[in-house]
Amino acid sequence: MNSNFINRILRAARLDAHLYEEVEADKASMRQAMLVVILSGVAAGVGSISHGGHLGIAVGTLMALAGWYIWAFLTYLIGTKFLPEPQTKSDISELLRTIGFASSPGLIRVLGVVPEIERFVFPAASIWMLVAMVIAVRQALDYKGTLRAVIVCVIGWVIQIAILITILSFFNVLPELA
Repeated sequence: MNSNFINRILRAARLDAHLYEEVEADKASMRQAMLVVILSGVAAGVGSISHGGHLGIAVGTLMALAGWYIWAFLTYLIGTKFLPEPQTKSDISELLRTIGFASSPGLIRVLGVVPEIERFVFPAASIWMLVAMVIAVRQALDYKGTLRAVIVCVIGWVIQIAILITILSFFNVLPELA
């Protein structure tokens, strides 16, 4: 991994709005964004290996990639077709790049291999990633404020969760809720 890529991951995790503008404009950063999503998914799988085993790593990575694309597509539709501001102009690839980097905080989920902190790491990573997502969406959709980005993210998140649960149910890989 080169230092530019690592620097981008760190800036995304620090919620640097300029980073999200940078990757929105950098069409060559799509592979980096996808790699962040893959690494975040692998980190989640490794962090929860005591529950999901090695299959959990594979499923977690595939679900991270599917979720990334679904959420970006939903965000594009909601943000540009249903809730745009006058200056909103974006395309799906801009959202894939910015939302991909918003997965950066998910890398801390690898710390879940330590059983005593797993139950804290995953919720903290989820909240951190959601905040990063809001910033990424605000920047990619050129919103003037944050509230509209929050609304777009929450609507997209709810729909994405429903879609992912449906997919997991279809393949009968939903974890049992105890």
